[in-house]
Amino acid sequence: MFSKKIVLAFSLPFLIFAAVFNYVIQLFTQDMRHYEVTFIVDPVLSGDEIKSTAQTYVDMLQQEGCTIVHNNEMGLRQLAYPIKKRNSGVYYCVEFSSETGAFIPKVELAFSRDERIMRFLTVALDKFGVKYNADKRAGLIGKKTDKKAVATVEGEGVATKKAEPKAKAEAAPKAKAEPKAAPAADSSSQEEE
Repeated sequence: MFSKKIVLAFSLPFLIFAAVFNYVIQLFTQDMRHYEVTFIVDPVLSGDEIKSTAQTYVDMLQQEGCTIVHNNEMGLRQLAYPIKKRNSGVYYCVEFSSETGAFIPKVELAFSRDERIMRFLTVALDKFGVKYNADKRAGLIGKKTDKKAVATVEGEGVATKKAEPKAKAEAAPKAKAEPKAAPAADSSSQEEE
């Protein structure tokens, strides 16, 4: 019993020291920190004004020493709830990397002061977020590929997978029509007897 208390007394400070040490090492060995800022631009603006608004913030990030990894215009989308009496907005997502995150409050202050920006969100990406975004840009994640090229061999002919459900859908109404006619005939034969 006494030995367990001693082991806990020595192991707890060691675990805390190890966690702090790993964190400090990670801070000094990490080259770049990755961020992603998503913002919604007021859709009332003209197309040129919307693009210039987005370009303003991309330029601001580049002036702060950031490397722009990807700039994605997601387009006009419906909002889940009204923001500033608007039901839609033009979404932009900018992924960037920087050595420090000291400039983030300055950029967020500019977002909050700009009347053209309806909402914004800045997120620090971990290694999984960076990998996910890279895979999404490469086409490994997201929209499914069209499977028209995948075919099955049936006898002599070749039929695509999309043709099979259509044939089943055509056969289903015929099968449904026949049982409806059969019970009607049965009820009339019962009345005759």
